[in-house]
Amino acid sequence: MSTTPPVPHLPRTIDETRLLHALPMAAAVDALRAALRDGPDPEADPPRTIVPVEHGQLLLMPAHRSRYAGVKVATVAPDNPAAGLPRVQGQYLLFDAATLAPVALLDGIALTTVRTSAVSALAVDLLATPDAAHLVVFGTGPQARGHLDAFRAVRPLRRVTVVGRTPANVERFVADVRRDTGLTVEAGDPTTVAAADLVACCTTARTPLFDGALLPPHATVTAVGSHERGSREVDGTTVLDSTVVVESRAAAAREAGDLIPELESGRLAPASMLTLAGLATGAATADPDRPRLFKSVGMAWEDLAVAGAAYEAT
Repeated sequence: MSTTPPVPHLPRTIDETRLLHALPMAAAVDALRAALRDGPDPEADPPRTIVPVEHGQLLLMPAHRSRYAGVKVATVAPDNPAAGLPRVQGQYLLFDAATLAPVALLDGIALTTVRTSAVSALAVDLLATPDAAHLVVFGTGPQARGHLDAFRAVRPLRRVTVVGRTPANVERFVADVRRDTGLTVEAGDPTTVAAADLVACCTTARTPLFDGALLPPHATVTAVGSHERGSREVDGTTVLDSTVVVESRAAAAREAGDLIPELESGRLAPASMLTLAGLATGAATADPDRPRLFKSVGMAWEDLAVAGAAYEAT
C-alpha cells in the first residue's frame, strides 16, 4: 500500500504593507535587542557575498539562529534612479531552522528599511542622552524618513533639521514630516550639527557630510549609508574624537568606509571599537564626555531577527 507524501505548505507572503502593520518600530527594536542578548555573537555571521554584474551588484546575506534560518537576495543598480526605478531591490526567504522548510517570503526592501532604522534606533537607545530632542538628518529618501520615525520611538524628538543636496527634495521632505508628525521641522546646512543631539547620516555620499569638530560632546551620530570601502559620510575627526560603536569589528574592517582609513592607518585601534552586543548585554559602556558614533554596515543576523519577528506577528 502506497502513501502520498504530505504536500508542503507554500511560504507565507509578507509584503510591505503587512510587514509594517505587523511590526511597529518598537517591536523591531525589541527583536534586535533580544537577538543580541540571546543569540550567537554577530562576529560569527558569514560575510556578505557581493557579486559584480554588468549593471550593479548581486548581494547574498544568509544567517541562522535557533528558530529560523534565512537569506536575503538583493540587487544594487546605481543607474536605476535616473530611470525612475529603485536603486536597491530584493526578497527575503525565511526557513524553519529545524526542518529548513521555507515558511515566508518577505519584501526584502521593506525589511531592509525597517531593520536599518531599527538597528540605528537601538544604538541611539543605548548611546544617546535620555532627553535627546534635536535630530539633524542628512538625506531625504526612505532611510532618512525611516530613521526619523525610528528615533521617535526611543527619544522625545521635538525638532528636526533636514540637510540635503536637492532643495526641492528637502522642501518636500520638510512638508511631509510637518504634516505627519507635528514636529518643528526646517531645512538646514551641515553646520547645524553643532546644535544637534542626534545626527542621522542616510546618504550615498562618497565624501564626509560635515565637519566633525562641530559636534557637541553629548551628540550621537549614526552613519548607515553604505557598506562600501570607498564611501564616507563622516570625517576622520568624527571617528577619532568619538566613541565608535559597530555591529561587528570584523564586518566594519571589511565594509565600513567611514572607519577603514583610520583602521588601516593605525589611528583607530580595532579593540577600541565597542559593539552593539557589548552595549546591549551591559559588557561595555560608552564615554559620556565625548560624541558617540554608530557605524552600521547592515548584517544578516539583523534581517533574520526582524524577519522572524514579522513572521510571528502575521
